[in-house]
Amino acid sequence: MSTVTATTTPTARKELSLTRINMMRAGYAFMGIGLALVKWPLLPEAHTLPLYEGVTLALLTAMSLLAWVGLRYPVKMLPVLLFETTWKLFWLPLVALPTALSGDMTAAMTTVMVNCFFVAPVIAVTPWRYVWTEYVRASGDRWRR
Repeated sequence: MSTVTATTTPTARKELSLTRINMMRAGYAFMGIGLALVKWPLLPEAHTLPLYEGVTLALLTAMSLLAWVGLRYPVKMLPVLLFETTWKLFWLPLVALPTALSGDMTAAMTTVMVNCFFVAPVIAVTPWRYVWTEYVRASGDRWRR
């Protein structure tokens, strides 16, 4: 039986500054507090909601709880910030924009669209260079871990 040893040295992880980590914590707090204020009061009546409104309530309530975990573990919970940014950046041009251009925007959709613009602080606190080096440009050996 032969053993395989890695001949390459692991790349040094780029460390985030305490300022950047605290900015991320502010983003998690923004998400956690905002979602808790808006979504948690709806939980007692969740069983009365239409299907997809109930699904959305459950999803966003879970996101708020994960945001609270991000206060303690900001780097480990970075995918929460990425998910929050990604779904809104997909929804705005794929759903809101075509609907607005066709003139079919309802009051409910307008509310969701306005709420989606609150992603700006999350985008601002996300360490995009770190995301690039740790998630996007990851070397091939990461697939073997």
